[in-house]
Amino acid sequence: MTAEMPGWPDWEKRFRAPRVSLPDWAEDAPDRSLFVSNATGTYELYAWDRATGEQRQVTDRPNGTTDGVLTPDGQWIWWFSDTDGDEFGVWMRQPFAGGGSKAEGGGADEPAAPGLEPSYPAGLAIGRDGTTAVVGRSTDEEGSTVHVVRAGAEPVEIYRHRESAGVGDLSRDGTLIALEHTEHGDAMHSALRVVRLDGTTVAELDDTKDGSEELGLEVLGFAPVDGDTRLLVGHQRRGRWEPMVWDVASGEEVDLALELPGDVSAEWYPDGSGLLVAHSFEARSELFRYDLAERELIEVATPKGSVSGATARPDGTVEYLWSSAARPPQVRSTSGAVVLDPPGMKAPGSVPVEDAWVEGPGGRVHALVQKPAGAGPFPTIFEVHGGPTWHDSDAFGAGPAAWVDHGYAVVRVNYRGSTGYGREWTDALKHRVGLIELEDIAAVREWAVSSGLSDPAKLVLSGGSWGGYLTLLGLGTQPESWALGLAAVPVADYVTAYHDEMEALKAMDRTLLGGTPEEVPERFEASSPLTYVDQVRAPVYISAGVNDPRCPIRQVENYVDRLAARDAVHEVYRYDAGHGSLVVEERIKQVRLELDFAARHLG
Repeated sequence: MTAEMPGWPDWEKRFRAPRVSLPDWAEDAPDRSLFVSNATGTYELYAWDRATGEQRQVTDRPNGTTDGVLTPDGQWIWWFSDTDGDEFGVWMRQPFAGGGSKAEGGGADEPAAPGLEPSYPAGLAIGRDGTTAVVGRSTDEEGSTVHVVRAGAEPVEIYRHRESAGVGDLSRDGTLIALEHTEHGDAMHSALRVVRLDGTTVAELDDTKDGSEELGLEVLGFAPVDGDTRLLVGHQRRGRWEPMVWDVASGEEVDLALELPGDVSAEWYPDGSGLLVAHSFEARSELFRYDLAERELIEVATPKGSVSGATARPDGTVEYLWSSAARPPQVRSTSGAVVLDPPGMKAPGSVPVEDAWVEGPGGRVHALVQKPAGAGPFPTIFEVHGGPTWHDSDAFGAGPAAWVDHGYAVVRVNYRGSTGYGREWTDALKHRVGLIELEDIAAVREWAVSSGLSDPAKLVLSGGSWGGYLTLLGLGTQPESWALGLAAVPVADYVTAYHDEMEALKAMDRTLLGGTPEEVPERFEASSPLTYVDQVRAPVYISAGVNDPRCPIRQVENYVDRLAARDAVHEVYRYDAGHGSLVVEERIKQVRLELDFAARHLG
């Protein structure tokens, strides 16, 4: 367990303080749980027997492990084993009772799906007795495949397609499989297919088939009742994500028509009588119970802030992972208890977030602002989120809090393409990729300066993944706007990135840009930071994982070579991991390097 050491500044304590995820629990053995924690300094999986209180570390790998699943009977833990963060690997398993970690001598881990070659994961569903599993896979050579894996037998392929697809869920009786697929070529809007274990089709649901609107569907889960053929589905028919119940045997669709203004997701209560509804709107979230018999929506009280995960327990209580920008995360229960409180140092809090609404070229843009004590204008870092289909929220972040500690205001912009503001806002990101988001960021930048928040001579553009991409693109297309750029695991050369990235992201890029680099070269050129690299004037710091399958290292090196060729001020940090790091000290090192780079170049 990480112990508190004297002399650590608050910003480092926020990273080092032990954290836990929302515990998952076994459907038929609810006292058996699985969670993720950084207690050793690296994010790993932990098993927790609630009946005895015993906790133990399940995995122990140099670059960490976060993908794990309990079998419904609670007997086994499946976890995904890749190589140094490259996301390409196989599923392993070990008994819940232990023996798998190196600290305990190892030797208990075994291949969970013998006969399946390494791949990128594309969904997993496990039968109640633990002997049958449905494994989704993705590779550059095969595209998407789905296999049924039974104990003692060779895996059987039941699905294959070049476009993206994955496993959504397996019915409680183990006879039906719900798949999400994009055979129509639109990687942003999935269709659904329910098949039997032999791959024969039972039902189809496709909201893109008439071509009039781009509407997506997602699998939220089969009803937790034997013989029940109801499937909970997310849809976008009213301009936002919301749930409905689809009986895959009869074809009946029950529209819940929840009168909530933001995006809505849901999962079943364990007895199937109701739904636990999660509502996300304007960077905050809240929970409700929806009673299916009474068709009644009842609020589940949570504090103001963000719920990043929630689950209903068999006794009817709800456990949820909550935080706000000012308060670190906690796993809470509607019973009033803190469910899982890691021992050791507690993370210091930070300052609350303030909302800013700015008129942009595509409508009102929502930005979240944190600022240090005192009067502005402040040096300001625009911390741009990744995704792009994601959004910043009123949730705790050790990174933004570190910049506030160092005297910076932090501005986070939910640009067009972000989730949580309706389908039209998310789907606005097409063809002029990158340039659209930067228009919204520019509008907020102008507001930040004119309002007196920000010092126009000390504006930093920063982000990771898609945010790193927007950082490099912004430094080249808006060179007079930014004094400094910090880009982590970015797309830097869009054409090379397309050819080197994992297959699922190729499909997403074809959807966003309307084709391949060979089919629409002008769009890739217009959206590539490499096109504008010679216009970059601000000092730029880039960090990249050498094993990254999402923003591969070769395309970053192409961009860096162009900077170096004209002696542009830049620094590059390469580290041995994938798309980010799960090692706490490595993450602290990266933030320290960014803070130092900013201090040296901004004064």
